[in-house]
Amino acid sequence: FQEAGMRTTRDNREVVQACKVVFIATKPPVVKAALAGIRGEVTGDHLIVSIAAGITIATLEKALPVGAHVVRLMPNTACQVGEGAMVFARGRSTTPEEALLLQELLSHCGMCLEVPEPYIDIHTGMSGSGIAYAYMFAEALADGAVKMGMTRAVAGDIAAQTLLGAARMLLQTKAHPSQLKDDVSSPGGTTIYGIHELEKGNFRSTIINAVETATARASHLGKQKEGGERDRK
Repeated sequence: FQEAGMRTTRDNREVVQACKVVFIATKPPVVKAALAGIRGEVTGDHLIVSIAAGITIATLEKALPVGAHVVRLMPNTACQVGEGAMVFARGRSTTPEEALLLQELLSHCGMCLEVPEPYIDIHTGMSGSGIAYAYMFAEALADGAVKMGMTRAVAGDIAAQTLLGAARMLLQTKAHPSQLKDDVSSPGGTTIYGIHELEKGNFRSTIINAVETATARASHLGKQKEGGERDRK
């Protein structure tokens, strides 16, 4: 970070003293300790943004001075390439102008939507963790192609482009996924035969179960006491 021209410090209080927008990016069990360390420096001019899974707005507000401006944000790792899916919810004192500022700051990282707070844990299970499910699907697509004789390098690139193309079709056409699926599924064709095999393996039910389980885990993380078990997202 220093080589990139950024100021660094080992004292969190210095960060709050120098910055108006402060991101809390710790593991959930240590959020309370991190907030306790900066509480004395936080004023009404600060916007405190937490990306810790499961940590509620109520927890953030309780740990900071009365009237603190807080946001609960959940990104995913695709932010690294500017294609992240992010959602956030505002605390009681956070203004619409601050919400717009946050969206502007994060616009370079991908899509950023304001949502009701209950959506945050759901987003964690669907997108924060779901990007790993997408990687598994891409890997499985490539493995299938390798099994049928394609080289690993070519199969990997095609699998990634297939997911990218599908995502852009969904976002740009706004069509329902089932409609786009049906558009590809010709009567008696290869796609419907492949879909039948996926259904034999409870493809959709398994994904729904994964989202449900990961969402419940995200909610559980927020209830752990400091020093509890580590996040295994």
